[in-house]
Amino acid sequence: MYIVRKGEKEDLPQVFALIHELAVYEKAPDEVTNTVQMMEKDGFGTNPVFGFFVVEKEGDGAIIGTAIYYYRYSTWKGKRLYLEDYIITASERGKGAGKLLFEAVLAKSLEENCTGMMWQVLDWNEPAIKFYKKYGASFEEEWLNCHLQAEEIVAIVQNP
Repeated sequence: MYIVRKGEKEDLPQVFALIHELAVYEKAPDEVTNTVQMMEKDGFGTNPVFGFFVVEKEGDGAIIGTAIYYYRYSTWKGKRLYLEDYIITASERGKGAGKLLFEAVLAKSLEENCTGMMWQVLDWNEPAIKFYKKYGASFEEEWLNCHLQAEEIVAIVQNP
């Protein structure tokens, strides 16, 4: 019913549409500033910084989900696979595609000799939390996410 495979450059327009779908679901559609062209460069250029899988409906080739990942290094744990985005289009959720996709990423983490896998989930996303609990995932409560945007970094560096 579903086929999971490594993502290809030609998949990026459909993957980018899924990213927008996720942003709408997470109530942040205006936060997406990435582009297909940036993803082509960053995923298929001379120094790729991410990889991804797609899941298709068997027979029609429509991409109905994606898992975008990269590697990070923990000084405490070593090489980790970081699952940046994990998206199944709304109409296909609960039908098994997500399980196949998630397990492909788990297998990739082992194939790449990672010491584990990490990701984030919004505290209000109960369906996702329930899904991850089925796998025995642990949830951290004491860490806070921090970030600076490029323009903020420029202001800091230029005005020390």
